[in-house]
Amino acid sequence: MESLSPHNILVMLLALGLLLATARVLGELARSLRQPAVLGELMAGILLGPTVLGTLFPEVNLFLFPVTGANAIALDTIATIAIILFLMVAGIEVDLSTLWRQGKTGLTIGAASLLIPFAAAFTTAWFIPETMGRGSGSPPVLFALFLAIGISISALPIIAKTLMDMDLYRSDLGMVVISAAIFNDLAGWIIFAIILSMMGEGCQTMPIGLTIGLTLTFTLLILTIGRQAIHTVLPFVQAYTRWPGGELSFAIILALLGAALCEWIGIHAMFGAFLVGAALGDSAHLRERTRFTIDHFVSYIFAPIFFASIGLKVNFISHFDLQLVLLVTALAVICKVGSAFFGARWGGMRPRESLAAGFSMVSVGAMGIIVGLLALEAGIIEEKLFVALVIMAMGTSMISGPMIRITLQYKQHLRLADLLTSRFFISDLKAHSPEDVIREMVQPACEHLGLDTDHTAARVWERESTLRTGIGNGIAIPHARLHELKKPVIIAGISRQGIDFDAPDDQRARILFLILTPVSEPAIQLTIVSEIAGLFRHEPMLQKALQTTSFTDFLALMRTESPDPAH
Repeated sequence: MESLSPHNILVMLLALGLLLATARVLGELARSLRQPAVLGELMAGILLGPTVLGTLFPEVNLFLFPVTGANAIALDTIATIAIILFLMVAGIEVDLSTLWRQGKTGLTIGAASLLIPFAAAFTTAWFIPETMGRGSGSPPVLFALFLAIGISISALPIIAKTLMDMDLYRSDLGMVVISAAIFNDLAGWIIFAIILSMMGEGCQTMPIGLTIGLTLTFTLLILTIGRQAIHTVLPFVQAYTRWPGGELSFAIILALLGAALCEWIGIHAMFGAFLVGAALGDSAHLRERTRFTIDHFVSYIFAPIFFASIGLKVNFISHFDLQLVLLVTALAVICKVGSAFFGARWGGMRPRESLAAGFSMVSVGAMGIIVGLLALEAGIIEEKLFVALVIMAMGTSMISGPMIRITLQYKQHLRLADLLTSRFFISDLKAHSPEDVIREMVQPACEHLGLDTDHTAARVWERESTLRTGIGNGIAIPHARLHELKKPVIIAGISRQGIDFDAPDDQRARILFLILTPVSEPAIQLTIVSEIAGLFRHEPMLQKALQTTSFTDFLALMRTESPDPAH
């Protein structure tokens, strides 16, 4: 029986250890610079691949990362498993319930940000294929489709991370953008799966029509019957296995089975893992803490290996084409920002928020890289276009956060402490559930402002039902926008027993800020939510707040600890 020799195992372990170590170090460095970790992970592969190490020490590069032989197959196998697990995590981020609840605005942004760039990129690739880097012998239609999906698809994980880093993830803008990204991701990967079926990528040779039919049938079944089955079985897994091993194993087993089925159908295995992740992530039984654990298990081990391995495949210097990089990047930025802005305005958002939504959706990130890699391996595109796609994907992810900050600058620089009043401070909340505590908190504000308590509580709970607003570290920020208000209102409260707002760290919320803002001033809510999240980012702040015994003490803490917005 053939197996890896001791020498092969030695080289494999050295290569994996060096690749993972370099990817993790550079990934953390990228995070410290407020950039996506995937940027550093990709740079690790570029340093260890033919671009740098292969140029300076070619013998060392070939020893660690040979292009043929047993070690090349082993590394490719590990990278395949890594991308399957990464797509499972990306699928878990696809909260289908959030997509439906956000309604028109999220769908219009998602559809516009997918269809308009897709059409523009397809047209460009169709009329100037050689300029765009079509591979020799590549079918024109297939090339145009690959480039179109590579530019139009958005990176949901990076969009979510960007909003989280800015403390905007659980704001109204954040939820609309996330729902749009979910639609873009789901629809984009279904289109991508159909394109893959046209290539006959699976282990079985089937007629294209049958492959497409099976792909759509599998998608429909996993997102309906499969989703309900997972939702039914998950409580048994949680009840009769140890956490987190039981749920983690359950998720990975399903992802591998879904991947195997898609490979048999005739499309890439990763699409099956993505759909399984989407079905799993939609279950209300899957708690935030479990999502967090699965995400970290994959993101800190497998994802770095995969993205670093991409840099091993191409020399990024010898295949760099400035004209093509600028053309692809400009096409992506203009089309994605413009189309998302158009979709947001069509959905009823104001200009400033619409532009912020546009820059949120511009991130192509890891998804565009994955599309490009598959096209490169299939000979659909040339190396120079792959390099351009990677640079475009990283560039769009890097500009997203800074441009959102510039767009959402709020001139009045309102501070949390300026909006707190003793009238709307409850030092000992009595309610035990999120819905009851929302009603308890809105009641004094409604009585003072002449608002209808039932209507206001219903609006806040409607928003809360879309996505729980527990942000971790014992803090929850339920909020809503009301037409009846002319200025923002904040009701602060302390719950001694804690209330379950399904926070990512599984902590019960003990400090609550219920935020009511005018519909006409959406930026105010974003400013307040961001300040609260930043203020309570660390555990000591919660303990200080819990030790306050009066509104005066609480207000003094907010004023002394809150950062100066001018800085």
